[in-house]
Amino acid sequence: MTAIVETFQFQTETRQLLDLMVHSIYSHKEIFLRELISNASDALDRLRFEALQNTALAPFTSDPHVRIEVDKGKRLLTIHDNGIGMTHDEIVQYIGTIAKSGTREYLSMVREGKAQGLPPEFIGQFGVGFYSSFMAAEHVTLITRHAAETKAWKWESSGDGSYTLEETERAEPGTSVTLHLKPADQEDGLEDFTDEWAIRRTVRKYSDFVSYPIRMKTERTETERDEKGEPRKGAKPRTITEDAVLNSMQAIWTRPESEVKNEEFHEFYKHISHDWNEPLMRIAFKAEGRSEFRALLFIPSKAPFDLFLRDQSHGIHLYIRRVFIMQDCKELIPDYMRFLRGVVDSEDLSLNISREILQRNRQIQVIRNGVVRKVLDTLAALLRDDREKFLTFWKEFGRVMKEGIFQDQKNKDKILETCLFQSTKSDSEWVSLEQVVARMTEGQDTIYYLTAESREKAVASPHLEAFREKGYEVLLLSDPVDEVWTQSVFEFKGKKFQSVGKGTVELGTEEERKKAEKERKESEKTYGSLLECLKARLGEEVKDVRLSARLTTSPACLVGEAADLSPQLEQLLRATGQDVAHARRILELNPKHPLLEKLQKVYEADKDDPRLGDYAELLAGFALLAEGGQLPDASRFTQHLVDLMVKGL
Repeated sequence: MTAIVETFQFQTETRQLLDLMVHSIYSHKEIFLRELISNASDALDRLRFEALQNTALAPFTSDPHVRIEVDKGKRLLTIHDNGIGMTHDEIVQYIGTIAKSGTREYLSMVREGKAQGLPPEFIGQFGVGFYSSFMAAEHVTLITRHAAETKAWKWESSGDGSYTLEETERAEPGTSVTLHLKPADQEDGLEDFTDEWAIRRTVRKYSDFVSYPIRMKTERTETERDEKGEPRKGAKPRTITEDAVLNSMQAIWTRPESEVKNEEFHEFYKHISHDWNEPLMRIAFKAEGRSEFRALLFIPSKAPFDLFLRDQSHGIHLYIRRVFIMQDCKELIPDYMRFLRGVVDSEDLSLNISREILQRNRQIQVIRNGVVRKVLDTLAALLRDDREKFLTFWKEFGRVMKEGIFQDQKNKDKILETCLFQSTKSDSEWVSLEQVVARMTEGQDTIYYLTAESREKAVASPHLEAFREKGYEVLLLSDPVDEVWTQSVFEFKGKKFQSVGKGTVELGTEEERKKAEKERKESEKTYGSLLECLKARLGEEVKDVRLSARLTTSPACLVGEAADLSPQLEQLLRATGQDVAHARRILELNPKHPLLEKLQKVYEADKDDPRLGDYAELLAGFALLAEGGQLPDASRFTQHLVDLMVKGL
């Protein structure tokens, strides 16, 4: 019976990606082979892991390998594996579409002209490495059979926007990708990949660390020799075919670090991370004691597009006595270190371990604690010894690290010691809490901070006026995560944490504070009745109206009680679907502002003057706008403003 051939159109983003691959001017076109071998290795890993859960698959794991096959006459290059294989639906899902939103984001930038061409780090990073085949091939054929099925499928495309899919036969589970190679073009960076040494060189360069043998039939010519090693007279050369293994398969993390070149580490990083950029740094160590394990970890130099997506995968591969168990082992690192890439190889865990067992395994917890401790110690040393390099790390991953302040109570203080912040002391400098404490003014016992949607809004906030005047440094926090961790930190090195937008403030020396308190009490005697009047006019809009100790030039600001949620945190929680009650805030007025003096005269002349209510709403609206907030009723505010302008002219 003739097989039914289905024709599919590639998803829009996939078509664009294919177009970039087909017309790529990228000079390292040989990386297509790295990507196909990496995919094959992943398929073998998956089969091994699935076989631990499904014993029916165990017979297919006896000889896991990758095979490269060449047909010089037809210019065909095939990469075979006997891994997990794919089902019909998986082919459509993984090869016909691009699931990662980061890919769509970048491709939309290409469409809009904001990005030029295809950057090296893009290839492989989002699981699209298969498409790099079209940099070297005019046509690609894929035949695959899933290990749990008997049906096999044949996929074909010329990278022209569509592909075909039909049922076929394959004796064993696995996948074969056949490339109908383009002519070699040295000027365009495309080698002849029917040549044995081009293949050997590429495998050695990019895939030497793959933990499965990469095999290829090779030929050599040999002439029979005598006892002295000289060719025998009349002996004819004969061709010997051998099944060669092209990669060393040596676990790089088991070798002494001094014996491994930086280039080897970098290639291993690219192999496990699919990131074309070189890593920012590596962390290699061996732990002994309660649990024996080795770890080779890398910190990327750039944050991946999907760092803050829910389905973002962690990049730690778990091995047990050099046997691969699983990739994306979330149990090995906390969520706030999800940027790490690398491997952990345990000597103690059982090879039969499952995801469910991992979640409650004590040895895994010991390994996790060891990894966290080593990474935090390394980051602390980097901050101390190479601040510029640490700042590169912080700008990429600081937002993620700050999640650990509230997620990891055990290591909260260590994480805080490695955090950097912007402050009112400089427009460009990043400071640590240690620096802030070291340069506090005399008598200061509090670390002050202000959260806002952006640094610009924070700098413009009226809450900072008195702090600037007194020379107090204030941390400017504008990442959404800052709204969360500041709720769980109450002190650092004996210094209290306080938001300048909450509670009351007492600045200056003891003598200055006593003087300020005396002036405040005198002002309350003068304005007390007016404040009660304004509070009554505003009703439920505010919790209270009081005089401010934090304003020097602005007439008003809004503050919260010390334990209240900030408006930004309220908004953040509502965005996650939580039902959060609106916290009424306190309207603070500047007792030295001429506006308050004039309002007092209006009040003394007529306590029922309707203008008092209008001015109360205008002051509350001004305070909200001054901190970068949004008016609940902008039309009412503007109408009050226009009416008062008309009356004043």
